[in-house]
Amino acid sequence: MKRASLQTNAKRPAPSGIRWRVLGLGVPLILLTVAIVSYAELVITYIQIGFLQFPPVVIGILFFLVLANQATRRFLPRLSLSRQELMLLYVMLLLTSMVTSRGLMEKLIPALVAVNYYATETNGWRELFFHHIRPELVPFDPNGPAVQEVARKFYERAEELSTVPWRAWVQPLAVWGILAGLFFFGFLCLAAILRRQWVDNEKLTFPLTQLPLEFVGPEAGTTFFGNPMMWIGFGVPALVFGLNGLHQYVPAVPQVRLNYSVNAWFTERPWNGIFYTPIFISFAAIGFFYLLPTQVLFSLWFFFVLTRLQDVVATALGFRLTTMPLYPTREYLAYQVAGAYFVLIAWFGYAGLRHFRRVFQAAFRSIPPQEREDAEELLPYRLAVWGLLASLVGSVLWCLWAGMSLWVAVFEIGVYLLVVVIVMARSVAEAGMPMTETSFRPVDLYRMFGQKAALGPRNLTLLSFFDAIFTRDLRGLTLTGYLDGLKIADGVGFRRRTLLVAVPLTLTLAFLSAAVVQLYLPYAHGANFLYGYVYRANPIWAFQDYAPAVEGVRPPVTWVPLFFFLVGAVVTGGLALLRSLYWWWPLHPLGYALSASWTLIVFWFSILVAWSVKTPLLQYSGVRGVPALSAPVFRDDLWRICNGRLLDGGELVDPSSGALFPLALGLA
Repeated sequence: MKRASLQTNAKRPAPSGIRWRVLGLGVPLILLTVAIVSYAELVITYIQIGFLQFPPVVIGILFFLVLANQATRRFLPRLSLSRQELMLLYVMLLLTSMVTSRGLMEKLIPALVAVNYYATETNGWRELFFHHIRPELVPFDPNGPAVQEVARKFYERAEELSTVPWRAWVQPLAVWGILAGLFFFGFLCLAAILRRQWVDNEKLTFPLTQLPLEFVGPEAGTTFFGNPMMWIGFGVPALVFGLNGLHQYVPAVPQVRLNYSVNAWFTERPWNGIFYTPIFISFAAIGFFYLLPTQVLFSLWFFFVLTRLQDVVATALGFRLTTMPLYPTREYLAYQVAGAYFVLIAWFGYAGLRHFRRVFQAAFRSIPPQEREDAEELLPYRLAVWGLLASLVGSVLWCLWAGMSLWVAVFEIGVYLLVVVIVMARSVAEAGMPMTETSFRPVDLYRMFGQKAALGPRNLTLLSFFDAIFTRDLRGLTLTGYLDGLKIADGVGFRRRTLLVAVPLTLTLAFLSAAVVQLYLPYAHGANFLYGYVYRANPIWAFQDYAPAVEGVRPPVTWVPLFFFLVGAVVTGGLALLRSLYWWWPLHPLGYALSASWTLIVFWFSILVAWSVKTPLLQYSGVRGVPALSAPVFRDDLWRICNGRLLDGGELVDPSSGALFPLALGLA
């Protein structure tokens, strides 16, 4: 095995320019991505290829782009794209996929008509909600009846496409688009503020960037595409999914089962108290999670298993186990997670105190040009800080205009932008989570002290929209796309501020094209016959949850939420302190914060497999090096990914066997 000299302070490529023609190529690719994601996820339904933080559709397009570019470079070199241009296209398509799917459009459009279509005399939604909705926010008339034509045709199919009420949608989409734009701009400012601390100072691994960087590496044809281990990793899932696909058409072809239910194995008390626990075998997830440090891997699966053991203990003691509203987890676990989030924010702030102090000094004080640290950042720190404040204030003013109370708006926006999305971004940057899912909404924090009914019908109505569109399902969070894009910019050497042109173009075009496509599909096919979660679940769950409170139902406030919030805060504080004091401490507080999420329900077994493979290799293999890898970012951060050890002279080695890195990427 070839030994590589990998310096932890390896010099990144010097930034280079990008030919602006790549933006012209990006436009048709954006439109193609919007069409593929919308049709696959909404019409075909079982091909969900766009909602992840690492969308398969984007990797597929990048793969064919790289192959086509290699052929172009050979025969028409002047028309070929550089590595920088390929990766800029990747970032643009990544953001496109997020906005098109669960990052915005698949939640926004159905939420604006579902309350009208599903209003009946039985549930009384017309009387409960309609009078508290501004007409500019929805395509139907809030003063009119339930199941208006704009909603009926949306769900039941328009008889003729010429009758599609396009005009009714223009104003509400524009109004909500303003709020989404404020959030997206706030995310951009957050990315500019966090980048140096997370990338340069803490050297977080950003695992989801490793595969695309290897795709376009300077020696990708030999070190990646030419590596037999990579093709073995690619071949295993291709064979399994190929067999399962053929089985659907030819039952005689054997099927490889990839999911099991743990609950089916534990049917006796107290073990039957375990919450929903499936086993999903995901080859891609195993490949990605192999890139994480073993301590992070161990923490993720350990704390997930601990949540199930808590269910067993609670059942044995006879406690009543209630489910968190709108989330697949127990209430007492969700509030532990909520407490963990706030302590994590404090920990992140303390760890980056020196950096954040400089950021705010640059924002509020005049600093000589020679002392400034933000010359090559995405945004100057002054603009980033004031831009974030403007995003917060603008979002609150939008909510006030829509009818929300000031303190409710400040609380909702503050928790969402300054707590939840930052922890979710950290879960991707450090823990490589392919999905960003939390276990509580901002309103659930209010439930620790008061009753939802006390918020009033107008606030609860607007919170129903907010939960459906922004704060409940966080998959496709664009902040992670921004941060991954900045990490990729360092990896291939294009200027970070190039994104200031690419990002607005991408977001605007993705929003407009996805709006057209995702209005056409339900009116052409009928939303009742499209993907159920998008049209018949997510847009109405919050209204169902808030309806009793709007009616005035006031259940007693119990000690459970606040008590377990404090438990989560104390445990997380202890974990953070121990991790700061002892390098060998194996439990990462981020694993505890993610333990009750849907993300770990889906991926806990893949994490366990990756940890089970990697840990013994690290301890017993004795392999003294890895092959030279093309991605400079990977060379910089390898010591964090594989718990590497520094030898004399600063040379870094990976005891986990260099052969398994391309194998892991092949699985991914």
